[in-house]
Amino acid sequence: MPLPMMQDSAPFHVLVADRDPLIRRACCDIAVSQGLVPHETELTEPARGLLLAKGADLVLVDEAIATGEGFHLLEELRQLRPDVAVVWMTSASTVQLTLEALRGGASDYLVKPFSAEQLGAVLSRLAAKRSLELASRGLRERLRNSCGMGNILGQSSEMERMFRILARVAQSAHPVLILGESGTGKELVARAIHSNGPGKSKPFVPVDCGSLAPTLIESELFGHVKGAFTGAHRPNDGLLVAAGGGTVFLDEVAELPLDLQAKLLRALQEKEVRPLGGSHAVPIQARVLAATHQDLNGMVEQGKFRRDLYYRLNVVKLTLPPLRERKEDIPLLAAHFLERNSREMGRTFRLSAETLSWLMEYSWPGNVRELSNAIDRACNLSSGEVIEMGEMTTSIRDSWMQASAGRRTQPAEGAGAAFAVETLAEMEKRAILTTLDQVKGDKLLAARLLDIGKTTLYRKLKEYGVTQ
Repeated sequence: MPLPMMQDSAPFHVLVADRDPLIRRACCDIAVSQGLVPHETELTEPARGLLLAKGADLVLVDEAIATGEGFHLLEELRQLRPDVAVVWMTSASTVQLTLEALRGGASDYLVKPFSAEQLGAVLSRLAAKRSLELASRGLRERLRNSCGMGNILGQSSEMERMFRILARVAQSAHPVLILGESGTGKELVARAIHSNGPGKSKPFVPVDCGSLAPTLIESELFGHVKGAFTGAHRPNDGLLVAAGGGTVFLDEVAELPLDLQAKLLRALQEKEVRPLGGSHAVPIQARVLAATHQDLNGMVEQGKFRRDLYYRLNVVKLTLPPLRERKEDIPLLAAHFLERNSREMGRTFRLSAETLSWLMEYSWPGNVRELSNAIDRACNLSSGEVIEMGEMTTSIRDSWMQASAGRRTQPAEGAGAAFAVETLAEMEKRAILTTLDQVKGDKLLAARLLDIGKTTLYRKLKEYGVTQ
């Protein structure tokens, strides 16, 4: 199966350096079958020239060429192109030389005679790794160039369409209704509208309509006079007045009681409010943006939300896509969250190929907020640079393990037989023992990484017969 092209559709170049023309030709043919661009050479000097001229991403080098110069070629390849992957082609009788090559910077090795499948697997793995590295580098570059609007990131067609609408909406003073599942970034969109509009120098005032008691919401929004209720020792203008020509963002507006919905409707229609306990109306200039994750249409039909207020808020409607419908944005978002943690913690983080692959498959019920929290958690728990699946949240790991088990039970293509099945208990055991090995036996750290209690870990290890 051909490999995907590299970033910006650039091909993956493979340089084969071997004195045997038959081996060179066979390696080149296998590279071509995988969609790669091969180059071949017999001698060291042409190898250097081709590496510089073609910018090879991977070099297959025979030990007879490299060791003839005392590993100078391997060292020079690393100096010329530090990021190039080198595969050492060796015979079974020279294990010590192979170990020296790996210590000297070789990425992998092949023992002659090797099969087409073995070479294909090595090429596939290293090309995928190289592609991921280049993609991550490109994402970081795009982040530096402020991809997206404000703190909203995305390059999918859905997000590009939303950016175009936002650019137009921001210049008006009309109310905007922002709909979307929890975690899709409704407040970020509201802030982007405000910060790109004519009132950007004025306050942005968020109000969580679902977290306050009705009497408190009424006082917060519309204000009150002194003595309006017990504890009202001084007057309060209310947020709709205090915002001036800025923006008031009503988050979870569907939680407003019906009587306050009526008062909000009057305020939007008349451009004035009457403070609680007051006898005179006060003019307002604030723009109102509202958001909810609930089905307002359904609530209107059920009589739980005023139809006239719905129409007043719904002058412009923005529906934010869930993350599962714009998965091509996941690498960009992940790179952003990794860079944020790197800045805050003074360390470099990156995702393993396996982790990024599963993040692209996961359904993300919590949307962008869940992705952000998962990466924040992984970075805080990680003891190294690479974020592995064992450092993801329990829900993400569990879904990955279930999917992995499901894939193992699928019949082989063209055959009725099934692959060997690994039970969930076996997968759990493997995850625990692998994590414990990675942290060099630190049980407390292993429990943190696995997101399980230390008592549970000790019990599992006892079941496995692990006593140290």
